[in-house]
Amino acid sequence: MAQDDVRAMADEVAALMAQRLGGARRGSQPDLATMIRRRGGALPRRQRRAARMLLRAQAQAASPKLARQMDSTAAARAHAELLRYLRPLGASARWQAGALNVAAAVMMGLLLVGAVAVWIMVRRGLA
Repeated sequence: MAQDDVRAMADEVAALMAQRLGGARRGSQPDLATMIRRRGGALPRRQRRAARMLLRAQAQAASPKLARQMDSTAAARAHAELLRYLRPLGASARWQAGALNVAAAVMMGLLLVGAVAVWIMVRRGLA
């Protein structure tokens, strides 16, 4: 497996981690090592182990001598496992969660305004 293949797999996983778990600064695309350091704790244990395996494979692929000794099937398996975990929660699910958060914030605001209005009415003796 070539260095470019491993780097492409690591970049794809890092991008999916940034989309799903956050941790990327606006306008930047961090590498896998940065994403594991920032948001690796949010992954389940099995996926965290696979992410570390992919990170080791990326480091090995950078050295030509070590790249020949690298177990490419393990890196491909780790990549597939991470994709299987990170892909299902796609853009539509994130959009729905965001819309639900906005709706909850609006409802909480309306509830507070209503509670303050009732409190004022009670204080003035109108209710």
